[in-house]
Amino acid sequence: MSSELPSLTHLNAAGEVHMVEVGERPATRREARAEGAIVMRPEVLALVLEGRAPKGDVLAVARVAAIQAAKRTWELIPLCHPIALSGVEVVIEACRDGSGLRLEASARTTGSTGVEMEALTAVQVGLLTLYDMLKSADPAMTISSVRLLSKSGGRHGEWQRDD
Repeated sequence: MSSELPSLTHLNAAGEVHMVEVGERPATRREARAEGAIVMRPEVLALVLEGRAPKGDVLAVARVAAIQAAKRTWELIPLCHPIALSGVEVVIEACRDGSGLRLEASARTTGSTGVEMEALTAVQVGLLTLYDMLKSADPAMTISSVRLLSKSGGRHGEWQRDD
């Protein structure tokens, strides 16, 4: 592994922040998957899984919020390009160890820039929505482990998290 860091594409030759030019890049099919978790007390998790949360179907609301966030990533992250998403999928399930909920989001497009930020933004906003809807039952919940799992398409091709 090289000790030299790759160049940061959001800085120009003078070191100033700018939006990366992607107009000359070929349009390719691109996909990214990301995940994160929200840790909560077992009795709160039981409320959610049994559909008895005080604010209703929190899983459905969090899925919609995550999808909406992916669509609006360019408005939230200053140097992201607006892109036409061809699909966004969100899965929310209990963590294997029973500690809370795991949210996975995938985003797809055919275009000249990737969708990693859209997948990551979907995860963050979906988890924040779960926190908002459950905070009265457990204000000590913790959002953690938000990370990119895989991406494909574009100049760099396939990338998969090893762990």
